[in-house]
Order: sequence, then C-alpha cells, then structure tokens
Amino acid sequence: MLPANYTTRSIIALAVPILVGNLAQTLITFVDTAFLGHLGMVELGAAMMAGLYYYVFSTLAWGFATGIQIIVARRFGENNLTEVGAVFKHGLLVVLALSLLLFCLLHFCTDVLLKGIISSPDILQYSEEFMKYRHYGIIFVCFNFLFRAFYVGLSDTRIIIYTTFLMAVVNIFFDYALIFGNFGMPEMGVSGAAIASVLAEASALIFFVFYTLFRIPLHKYGLLPMGRFHWPLVSSIVKISLPTMGQRLVSFGAWFVFFVMIERTGELAVAVSGIVRSAYMVILVPVFAFSATANTLTSRIIGEGHSDAVPHLLRRILKICLAFLVVLVAVCAIFPDTIAAIYTDDAMLAAASVPSLWVVCGAALLMSGACILFEAVSGTGKTLMAFLLESAILVVYIGYILLVTKFFPMPVEVIWCAEVLYALLLGTVSYAYLRRGKWQGKEV
Repeated sequence: MLPANYTTRSIIALAVPILVGNLAQTLITFVDTAFLGHLGMVELGAAMMAGLYYYVFSTLAWGFATGIQIIVARRFGENNLTEVGAVFKHGLLVVLALSLLLFCLLHFCTDVLLKGIISSPDILQYSEEFMKYRHYGIIFVCFNFLFRAFYVGLSDTRIIIYTTFLMAVVNIFFDYALIFGNFGMPEMGVSGAAIASVLAEASALIFFVFYTLFRIPLHKYGLLPMGRFHWPLVSSIVKISLPTMGQRLVSFGAWFVFFVMIERTGELAVAVSGIVRSAYMVILVPVFAFSATANTLTSRIIGEGHSDAVPHLLRRILKICLAFLVVLVAVCAIFPDTIAAIYTDDAMLAAASVPSLWVVCGAALLMSGACILFEAVSGTGKTLMAFLLESAILVVYIGYILLVTKFFPMPVEVIWCAEVLYALLLGTVSYAYLRRGKWQGKEV
C-alpha cells in the first residue's frame, strides 16, 4: 500500500509544475518551428538538424543533473537536508568544468562534424549559420539543468513554471524580432532563432540564481558556507551520474541518427519530420513530466523505507499521466491537417505530414508506460542497469532505422514507426526488471 502522503493530489501537485515547465519549453520549439517553417523547407530542416546536434551535447549535462536529482531526492526522503546542499555545491563545480568542455567542443569542432553528418549543401549552410550563435547557450543550459534537478529533487517544482515561462516569453519575443526583423531589429533568419534561444537560456539561469539566493533557506539545506571540496562525495555523485549521462547521450544520440538518416532521404522528408517532431514533443509533455515525477518519488519513497510501495506508486502515476495524455492524442489524431497547417503554408508538405502524425499518436500512448517504468528504474539508483537496458534497445532501434532508410527505403511514416518499436521494447524490459525486485535495498 502507498503511504498516506502519496495521494493523487500530491502527485499532481508535484507533476503539474514540471508539466507546465515542459510545455513552455516545448512551446519554444513549437514557435521556432512555426516561424522557420514559414521561411522555407530548407531553413526548417536546417534549424531542426542543428538544434538536434546541439542537444546531443547538452544531454551530457541533463544526464549529470538526473544523477544529482536522484541523490537529492534520496537525501530529502532521509531528511538529511545539509547533505542536499553539499551534493548541489559539488555538482556546481562539476557542471562548470563540463560546460566549459562542451563549449570548446562546439566552438572548435562543429563545422567539421556537421560537414560529415549533413549531406544537403543548403541544409548544411543554414545549420552552420544557426550553430555560429547557438553554441554560446551551452554554458547556460548546463547550469539550468542542475538547478532544475535540485528543485525537482526537493519536490519544489513551482520555480520550473517561472523559469520556463520567462524563457518562453524571451524566446518568442526575440524570435519574432530577429527572424523577421521586427521592432527595429535586424532580419537574421535562422541566426535570429539561435540568438533568441541563447537569450532565453541566459534569462532562465539569472532567475534561478536570484530565486535560490533570496527564496531558499540556504543554511537549512547546507548551501552556505561553501565548505571544503570532498573528493569522496564527487566520486559518489559521478558513480550515480555517469551512467545517466551515458544513457541520455546514447538515447538522444540514437534519435539524432534517426534524423540524420531521414535527412539523407530528401529535403521533403526532413521538413515533414521537423513538423512531426515538434507536434510529437507537445504530445509527450505529460509523459516527460510524469516520468520525472516517477523518478523523484521512486527515489524518495525508497529513502523513506517503503520500497514495497513502488509498484503501487507507479500504477497511480501511470493512470494520472494517461488522463492528461489522451486529450492531446485525440486532438492530434482527429485534426492532423489543421496541426500540420500551423507549421507551413505549403499544402503538399502539410498533407505529407499527416500519416506520420498518426504514427506518433500511437507511439505516445505506448511511451507513457515505457518512460514512467524506465525512469523508475533510474530512480531506484540502478542507473548503470538503466543505461545497459536502453543501450541494448537502441541497437535494435538503429537497426530498424537503417533497414527502412538505407537497405529498403520506405515512406517517412514507416521510418517514424521506430518510435513505436522503441516504446514497446523499453516498456517491456523496464517492467520485467522491476518485477524481479533486485533493485530493492540499493544505497545511493
């Protein structure tokens, strides 16, 4: 049985701020895609490819932050509040080093890497133009991931609404101003979209810092004084975080391969996938929010000594998630033409997007269970096992993609069926692992 404090209301109270935050973040991508789609298919495809390339690098910071989130939630469940601050402070130092490393890689290696990845000269040109400015945001986004993990681990998720709403407002304003040259600003096209994203990420970090300094009881959580640097603590953080970093990198890297292979089938397929990806991310907003909730609450409930209640917790989270998800899936499935038309004035492109939109509607329903179960595996502290499970699944995933793009070329909607395959496999192996029960008693 679930402890009395894990009610439907309390789960929703934790998840909804994450959901709203994710929605605002997704809105940024939605607006970027819609604005760039009206510039042309090539610009839309280039921004999508360059954006995915950028996020491959940022997933390392996301993975590290996920490890921090697991540890913070466990210490919070144990009521060891001063250790929460120690974990966060050491995380800041690691993220500083990581962000500088990623910035150098993006700054010095991007042109060479993009030339080896993108086959279309036009898409390559606009992708390089986009990344010329976009890579400056990597330092901000790394720290944003860390702050977000800290607050989710504490189950204090309201700030995520504030920061992502701020990001959305800043990004949309500068998108409109810099892409099209409004409000007296220069018309910069895809470069304007990149600058808008960087400014949005910087504004979020500034808000995180000031909110933490003035609204959080710093001494209660051991955030002050800075104290001495403890290598054993760093080692324990890295032990949990390194597998999540690898898992996020491999997972998103496989998705990047998915789009690289689509790019090689033609510019129309790339443009279709840009539209489908944006719509898919909107549909998955509840899935990602409740998955993050499952991760945090699994770690916390184990810290409270209630490992046996984890299956009951996950069932409750899944039911709530589906209640949110079915509304979005129904809208997309019933009105795919209308949704596609939001992104483009090209009737042929809009019509070509409809079959793939139907595919991702089915994939999203399967993803709800798969992602919640998988994040629960990580939440138990078995991050290495989560990494190994997903790595094995992604071998099959990439094999399918190669089969339907290179060896037996298929329509783009058949390529998108890879998401259905991924969700089925991820849900099955995660459920099987949790049923075995060998994760109980894992110390973090």
